[in-house]
Amino acid sequence: MQSTTSEPIIIYPSSDGKPIADSTIQYDWISKIKGNLDGMFKDDQNVFIAGDLIWYPVQGRNDLSQAPDVMVVFGRPKSDRKSYLQWNEDNIPPQVVFEILSETNTKKEMNKKLLFYNEYNVEEYYLYDPKKKNLDGWLRTEGILDVIELMSGWVSPRLGVRFELSDEGLELYRPDGQKFIDFVELERKRELAQAKAERLAAKLRELGIDPDTI
Repeated sequence: MQSTTSEPIIIYPSSDGKPIADSTIQYDWISKIKGNLDGMFKDDQNVFIAGDLIWYPVQGRNDLSQAPDVMVVFGRPKSDRKSYLQWNEDNIPPQVVFEILSETNTKKEMNKKLLFYNEYNVEEYYLYDPKKKNLDGWLRTEGILDVIELMSGWVSPRLGVRFELSDEGLELYRPDGQKFIDFVELERKRELAQAKAERLAAKLRELGIDPDTI
């Protein structure tokens, strides 16, 4: 009788047991970056953007993983995922990753992340410390992630996003020049636009014009 063997079942956990963020400011930055990138690429179905999603680059190695605060993958469809299993994604790694530093992150931990992103072919890596208002960046050059010497004014080759640093901290700008804003700022803009529209409608009515017929 011929014996048969089967491959062991390997589980790839969808959680690393760590919180998404260690502070409100870290979470606010993660949601701000992801939300604005979602808006930028809303019409491109082949740009996948995720926050705190575990990425496994090598099949069979569930001990090799990272969960970038935000990652962008060009060439993969938008859809729900419990984790990013690279071998099921045409072997396309995230090209751009963002990390927002928290007080609990150690230098050793962040060095390991840099080594991981370098090893598994991330093209652009951005690390922002909101407390110190410090931004570091790396760009893959000649096969390795090399330090970007000057980050203020830097434009991401993949995203077209411009990075600016001031006394207030980091500011990000879309390719069309619009500044990244959070949901509170977006609501304020909506309210201002609505108030302006209502003032215009009132003025038209004073002139005997029904704004609903225009």
